[in-house]
Order: sequence, then structure tokens, then C-alpha cells
Amino acid sequence: MTDQDLHAGLIGAQGSRRDLNTPVLVIDRPALERNIARMAAFAAEKGAKLRPHAKTHKSVDIAKLQIAAGAVGLCCAKIGEAEILADGGVTTGLLITSPVVSAPAIARLVALNGRTTDLMTVVDHPANVAALGAAANAAGKALRVIIDLDPGIHRTGVASPEAAVALMQAIKAQPSLIYAGLQCYCGMQQHIKGFADRKANLEDRGAYIRSVIDALTAAGGPPPIVSGSGTGSHRIDAELGIFTEFQVGSYVFMDGQYLVCDIAGDGVDQSPYEAALLIDARVVSANTPGMVTVDAGFKALSTDAEPPTVLGGAPDGSRYFFMGDEHGAILPPSGTTPPGLGERVILGAPHCDPTVNLYDTYHVVDGDTLVALWPVSARGRSR
Repeated sequence: MTDQDLHAGLIGAQGSRRDLNTPVLVIDRPALERNIARMAAFAAEKGAKLRPHAKTHKSVDIAKLQIAAGAVGLCCAKIGEAEILADGGVTTGLLITSPVVSAPAIARLVALNGRTTDLMTVVDHPANVAALGAAANAAGKALRVIIDLDPGIHRTGVASPEAAVALMQAIKAQPSLIYAGLQCYCGMQQHIKGFADRKANLEDRGAYIRSVIDALTAAGGPPPIVSGSGTGSHRIDAELGIFTEFQVGSYVFMDGQYLVCDIAGDGVDQSPYEAALLIDARVVSANTPGMVTVDAGFKALSTDAEPPTVLGGAPDGSRYFFMGDEHGAILPPSGTTPPGLGERVILGAPHCDPTVNLYDTYHVVDGDTLVALWPVSARGRSR
């Protein structure tokens, strides 16, 4: 049965969250809305635009909330995510942040360009520029492209100011391509826990990005857009003054990886954003003294980060341990009583992006009441 079949009848019923079939992906809607509003207010105060990353939530519903709060569009990791957002009515300001290279993908890209406004994609190689230029020319609509700059992790992007200038010149030589700017996402710096260490790392990368901007400007191509930043770096990036827009993503949910970081650098051990993404599990076995087993394991939670934190339903200080595909253990502190058989345990997402991709549906709650079911619209769109 689908989540719709199982849970649609619970929407609006007081306390209905407790009746959900577990494990289940939950959004605390008030917390989500506060996170969206706080980031929008911060960006507006700093004079930056927001183009949040949809790879975090993969949701048309959340994308529309972000646009309603002032976002100029959405970033998408892959063309499949952009197609899903466009199908759902988000048709303006989409930026595909990974190169689109294969012939089938380029055909999809120019088709998407034909039914959206101000679509952009990144490029990092002259052969790709030539292929995109030919496809856009054949389709009869110019395509906006942004130079992707490698911040030093050697994943994608041009690797020097000289390469950026050469690519800008290649773009300008294509009559059906529009040079739209520069992208640089400093992913390795996002999760540095200490604010001072993160700031020092970002200042170093910022100097490099400025050198590329200066080289492009000197060559007659000052980038109209400089896109980048993230949840872990936006407070620092705003002061560095490099980016015209922020590609923040995880701020909407604040997973365990970000909640342990000093985001604001104000000496307060609390993030300016709240945990809004939760996994409700249930105790299915309670036969071992001092621990219980819940119904959420590898298939319910990402495993590329620390295990999830226990946020509710068990004594403070309780810990979660993976126990296999379908199960996890909850160990409360010595001298405390674990939750009983059938009781709900609330877990925080360890890494939101891959955790979200394990589910078809968000169960949106306000307090203990289910208020909506939202599809994870772009789940599995890895191409």
C-alpha cells in the first residue's frame, strides 16, 4: 500500500501522527517555515539572492514555499530534478549545478530550456560548450551557461583562472549560448565544526575565487552571477562579499551533520535553524534489559554520517545504533527506563539528502497532527 492509502484518512485528526505506520519520514511544518523565513530574511539583509538547492528536499511543494519567500529559482543537481520541478510548475530560474554532457541528456536539456524561463546549466569543458552550442542553435532558443569552478576537490569545474577565461571565450564564440556567470561551491568547508576554522578555510577559497573573477573581468567577461555558498558557509560568505546568490540547501531541514556545527559564530551552542526533518520509528522488540529495538535501520536512514540522534520518545541521552537493514537499537543512559513495546521514538536525520531519497512521501505535521502528505517529487532522479 502507498503512503496515500495508509495515511490520507489521518490528515487533520488530532494526535494522528501517533498512528502513522513506521518508519516514516516526517516534516515539522512550523520549523520548516521558520527555517525558510530566517534564511530569506538573512539574504535580503545582506543583499544576496537565494537560489536554494532542491537536491536536499527533491520536493515541488517545498520549492514553491522557497519561491514564495523570495527565492529567484532553484538549483538542481541533475537534469531529472529540474524536469520534475518544471512539471510541477516551478519553471523560472532553474540552475543545473552539474555538467550535462551526454547526447541524450543534452537533448533533454534543450527541450527543458524550451519550456522554462532563464534555465541555466554549468560547463567546465570546451567540448561540452561546443555540444551545447550546437544543440541550442538547432533548437532555436539560446541557452544560459555558467562556468563551474573547481574549489580544490577535483570533482567538477575548471582548475585555474586561465582555464576559466578560455572557457568564457569559448562560450562567447557560440551564438546560441549566453555567458551567465560563475559557480563555485566549497563543499569541503561546509561541515567544519568550528566557526573560526571554517572562516579561515573559506577566506582562503574566497581569495582564489576573487582571482578568477578578476581574470574574467580583465578578459572582458565580468561574471553577471557568482553562485555558490551553502548552509555551513553562508554567514561567512555574506561578509566576504563574493557571491551574488546563495545555493543553500540543508538549512530547510538541518540534519545531524549541520546541527553540530557552529553556523552563526556567535558563541551560542545553538543553530539559527531548527531540525525540521525527522524519522518516526517504533519499538518492535523489548526483550533485552537496558535496550529496545526499533523498526528503522539501513533502509530508513542514511549511513554516510554519524548515526541519528534520538530526539524524542526515549530518555535524554539515549543513543541509536544500526542493527541491520530493518532495525536499530535504542540504548538509554544507565539507570533510566527505555521506551516500551509499540512506543514511538523520534530520530533526527543523519544526512538529509540521501535519507530523503529513501522515501516516497513527506508526512507533514504540526505538533502531533498530520496536516499534509507531500510527495518526494524527484526521488531517485539521479540522471
